[in-house]
Amino acid sequence: MAGRPRKDGSPSRLPNKRSLTELFVRKVRGEASAFNIWDAREPGLVLRVQPSGHRVFKAVYSIGGKARWYHIGNVGLSDARKMAQQVRLDVAHGKDPAAERRAERSAGTFAELAERYVREYAKKKNKSWQQADYLVRRYLLPRLGKLNANAIMRKDVRAAVGRIESPTVANQVRAAASAIFSWGIKVEVVSANPCSGVERNATKSRERILSDAEIPAFWAAFGDVPNDGIGRALKAMLTLGQRPGEISHMRHEHIADSWWTLPGAPDPKTGWQGTKNGQTHRVWLPEAVQAIMKLDDGVQKIALAGATGFVFAGARGGPAGDLGLAMRDICKRLGIEDKVTPHDLRRTHGSTITRLGFGRDAMNRIQNHREGGIADIYDRHGYEAENRRIMESVADYILALAKRRLDTGNVVRGKF
Repeated sequence: MAGRPRKDGSPSRLPNKRSLTELFVRKVRGEASAFNIWDAREPGLVLRVQPSGHRVFKAVYSIGGKARWYHIGNVGLSDARKMAQQVRLDVAHGKDPAAERRAERSAGTFAELAERYVREYAKKKNKSWQQADYLVRRYLLPRLGKLNANAIMRKDVRAAVGRIESPTVANQVRAAASAIFSWGIKVEVVSANPCSGVERNATKSRERILSDAEIPAFWAAFGDVPNDGIGRALKAMLTLGQRPGEISHMRHEHIADSWWTLPGAPDPKTGWQGTKNGQTHRVWLPEAVQAIMKLDDGVQKIALAGATGFVFAGARGGPAGDLGLAMRDICKRLGIEDKVTPHDLRRTHGSTITRLGFGRDAMNRIQNHREGGIADIYDRHGYEAENRRIMESVADYILALAKRRLDTGNVVRGKF
């Protein structure tokens, strides 16, 4: 019985199966349309004959109920049978030889795969893609970038990650690499994720904040950072308490009447990445903090109407740079063994809010923590007056510590 008709409506050929011989393979001639001859001796081995008479062997197998065709090529019958046997053996061990071959041909180098991942996926789906991309470029591309993506093994990833001093950064780099390979498997350009089985470093939940004695030293060090944009961003980080990515991507367009509005949604056109929880957030900019955030001419302030671009811009107009790297350099210069991260500056700000007696609710509100529950639905009061007073008090307190003029015994604590 003939099989299902072809797409053009013509009847399909009857299954053509015979015990192939070397002589038959050499003598077979093409017909009006291409046809297959199945080898009766080797299961899944097919001789494909084109109208021109060109002949190639293929191995056919099934994965998940779907047929896969593995191209063997124009080889001798004996070699074709051996290769078909190897394909069946690989399939029995859970492999997909045709998919692996496609991956080998299309993956290219790890650098090319990482670039594709950013262009085709990360920029569209991950609003914090720039941080992960920076880690990949800094820690992985120098060692793995020129290697074929499919040739990278677990030992290669483990060696690259093992050279990173910070356990937390090492975990982040491993996660970034794993995301790239997982995407590569999904789009069928790599066949395996070499990050699987690479152990994560054990880390503790961080509780690090700056002590009163450390704040003046770090404040002075911020002023000594060669990149002025990074130095000012770190000062704003400590005095405003927002997330590092939000501080580094602060834009002039989002500031009006001394309020900084952080749109919840990302804006690819301007480079704004959106807030972590997707909620639009407003932050009061105390006058003392605005003085830190002056434009490059040192006269105009950021609140001027019509200003555009990043507040803490680098030489080419983009965000100033890596705040984490700058903090590591500062800790090294200050001889601080218990390393301080940009997020620790945010934690210091939050702790100062509660230290001054304003309460945890105020801290969560000002730092844009999603609280959830029925209160989020029914409580629409903006707390602008309270938030303004809290931000002014916290900034004054931190700046007084930074400039060593605070008498901690005479602090007036707010009660709201």
